[in-house]
Amino acid sequence: MHEAAFVLAGFFVGVIVGLTGVGGGSLMTPILIFGFGIKPYMAIGTDLLFAAFTKGGGSLALARARLIDWPVVGLLSLGSIPAALATIYVLHRVGPADPAVQHIMTTTLGAALLLTAAATLYKAVKGKATPRHIDAAQLALAARPRHRALPVLFGAAIGTLVSLTSVGAGAIGVTALMLLYPALPLPRIVAADIAYAVPLTLVAGLGHASIGSVDWQLLGLLLAGSLPGIWLGSRLVARTPDRVIRSLLSVLLAYAGAKLISI
Repeated sequence: MHEAAFVLAGFFVGVIVGLTGVGGGSLMTPILIFGFGIKPYMAIGTDLLFAAFTKGGGSLALARARLIDWPVVGLLSLGSIPAALATIYVLHRVGPADPAVQHIMTTTLGAALLLTAAATLYKAVKGKATPRHIDAAQLALAARPRHRALPVLFGAAIGTLVSLTSVGAGAIGVTALMLLYPALPLPRIVAADIAYAVPLTLVAGLGHASIGSVDWQLLGLLLAGSLPGIWLGSRLVARTPDRVIRSLLSVLLAYAGAKLISI
């Protein structure tokens, strides 16, 4: 019974991740802990690798659809991967981070996500939709940040937070991308967020696996559902109205923010 439930949970989260880029850590970790009674340390480690493989499958579908802007992915990864490696190294050397510091970080992050959720919902209800199809010249401008250092710095912050809290590759990444690339069509923001999260969550997940906090059998069951799920979600993202995606995204960001504040 539990095995089928794990597969269904993986499928559900996979579809959500494919549509919005959000849901790996912010949805799956709470589902494993509160829904199935998995120990938090095991849920976190398993979820990081779950996100890596799930988003890897989604990236293939999005790459075939030519929705991924690789320069955007590259700049974020340039900051997030070294930051994740450094954070994992520090955690191995000194043990778990100070609980008080983590509490401040997660509370601040949660508040930021709640504000982002409100802004995203407002744009879904009142704002004008970003054009979904723009020509090559407009796309080149939309994929160019105001300063090349900003995506790298945002990536470093995300890499550190994901390695410390296990939540944020999707929720924080989408938020950062919407701030850094406001003219980029929403499907491309989702695609870039999914693609750059693959190496980040893989590095963080393998770091947690090295200390034994991954349930490999559970990971297999979750992936059995999530890989078809994210394939479906990735196919739907280019056809689903912006208002629907932004409304769903606002709910997920609010959920992630509330969970972070309550930790």
